[in-house]
Amino acid sequence: MATPLQSILVANPKGGSGKSTLATNLAGHFAWAGERTMLGDIDRQQSSLRWLQRRPDNLPAIQGWDVEPDEPAKPPKGTTRVVLDTPAGLHGKKLAQVLKLVGRIIVPVQPSAFDMWASEDFFAQLAEEKAVRKQQAFIAVVGMRVDARTRAAQQLEAFLAGFDLPVLTYLRETQLYVQLAGQGLTLFDMPRSKTERDRAQWQPLVDWLRTPIVG
Repeated sequence: MATPLQSILVANPKGGSGKSTLATNLAGHFAWAGERTMLGDIDRQQSSLRWLQRRPDNLPAIQGWDVEPDEPAKPPKGTTRVVLDTPAGLHGKKLAQVLKLVGRIIVPVQPSAFDMWASEDFFAQLAEEKAVRKQQAFIAVVGMRVDARTRAAQQLEAFLAGFDLPVLTYLRETQLYVQLAGQGLTLFDMPRSKTERDRAQWQPLVDWLRTPIVG
């Protein structure tokens, strides 16, 4: 029996919110777990495609869109997990179209006033979308680049507490993700002994994505 396709959307209308970091590392996790994984852009910049082109061949494979002449892009045959990275400013009909393709939506939010303002508006937009209202797609939040010792981190936590949305985890501020991205790598490509702290921060997100939600 074929494994059903499961699709994840990583979205926030603000640029630089950590969408590509989340998308690429999630794809890396699922690839290492043995899933046939696709990482796709809904973005003219094609950031994820450029990252895939840098990924070493000796690591678990992550595919991009299957593109045939005169045909719409689609996941490669046999894909079981799709992770979609999105552009800044995704809204309106384009957002509604994308939401029809996914079952889970992850919204990364950084501890800055601009990010929180943009996210507040985006949460309101998502709540009005048919796929969300009919519980066909489910939303969760991830705090990005968070230093728990700072006042900004406390403000972010207080801000997110005001929404009826699961806040799955807070990923720490570290240059590790930047260094890995430039090489086409993810946290999960690194030795566990060197990444235990960060892997622990990812675990609640991974658990949520693997747990069925009953609407």
